[in-house]
Amino acid sequence: MDSCGNWKRLSLFIAVAVAAATVGCRLLVLQPAARRDRGKSGKRQTQPTEIKEGVAGLIGNTPMMRINSLSEATGCTVLGKCEFLNPGGSSKDRIALHLVERAELAGELEPHTGSCIFEGTSGSTGISLAMVARAKGYACHIVMPSDQAAEKSELLERHGARVERVPPCSIVDANHFVNVARRRAEAFGRDDGQTTHGGSSRRRGFFVDQFENPANLEAHFFTTGPEILRQTGGGVDAFVHGAGTGGTLAGVTLFLKPRVPGIRCFLADPQGSGLANKVNHGVMFASTEREGSRRRHQVDSLVEGIGLNRLTRNFARLFGRAGAGHCLLDGAVTVADADAVSMARWLMQADGLFVGSSAAVNCVAALEIARRLGPGHTVVTVLADSGQRHLTKFWNDRAMAALGFSVAAPDSLDHFARIT
Repeated sequence: MDSCGNWKRLSLFIAVAVAAATVGCRLLVLQPAARRDRGKSGKRQTQPTEIKEGVAGLIGNTPMMRINSLSEATGCTVLGKCEFLNPGGSSKDRIALHLVERAELAGELEPHTGSCIFEGTSGSTGISLAMVARAKGYACHIVMPSDQAAEKSELLERHGARVERVPPCSIVDANHFVNVARRRAEAFGRDDGQTTHGGSSRRRGFFVDQFENPANLEAHFFTTGPEILRQTGGGVDAFVHGAGTGGTLAGVTLFLKPRVPGIRCFLADPQGSGLANKVNHGVMFASTEREGSRRRHQVDSLVEGIGLNRLTRNFARLFGRAGAGHCLLDGAVTVADADAVSMARWLMQADGLFVGSSAAVNCVAALEIARRLGPGHTVVTVLADSGQRHLTKFWNDRAMAALGFSVAAPDSLDHFARIT
């Protein structure tokens, strides 16, 4: 895939769609308002609009909730977009569907041909891809770091994916999970003599490349951003979100900034990630980069799915088309692992919310931004996934206690010190 050409096509696609996106229209291939099918009697029957078209029809349009405890403590309206209610259990369902459908339109994938979707992921994107692949008629091969929660690989296998776990290492290493997935896709079907049902070409291996594929950002520009605008009626003062690939944060920020005057957008970053320093000071560096000071090769944090020490193409769009201009974000908040663990326990006790590690980071940062803005403001964040896929690590009290973290819910939100 020509990355330069992809970005040019994305720019053209965004320009053409601005008028429709402004009023919150969702630029997807829509089903007719009432689909008519012939029943066994041969008569036409009307399908009610409330009935969704397969699993794909359940993705997106997630509800937004007021997080009561954070709102009452700050005098702000702190809202969480409930992405864990997508059918695959996370916000990654959006990019999985969008990237696969874009590949189909481009002729890179055709269902029921023996083709396989490949991706390197910490887990959630893989689960979403496995679900979409099964629904559409593809095989799925996921490569993930071996230090991720065991239930993620188990969920992948239950969705029919082949799972390959590799030791965590730097992206410059040929054995990094993303690089391994790319090689597996390139080798798939090569010289195996198999053709599609029409006999015109061999089966294909498609590498999703979520970190660098511009369709990732595009999915959130055309769905998540318009939904937030519609659900808040444009009355939003700040958007706060973490970044793994950077697709959600970049897509939503690029959509909301021109349409909501005065809105401020912030990065929520786990400890050990260099992205916050890049946003706040223009230099990619984290204190854990010091020689001999890291527990892990990627990011020195127990949080899964967000935080990086490199700029992906999706995140770089926040710095202009060339990735070297003024940052569109208004700042970044670094969240300590201890605060993420405590926030998850607080939300369970105070609000009945059972969230994963990245959602906990988002909520710590949202609390901080609400405090900075003061009473009367509306702050939106994303509850990316639930705690159900973090039971063996982030929600394992024994494992957290062994790392020195308190697993008791805080007595109050004063526990979370102001972050300067």
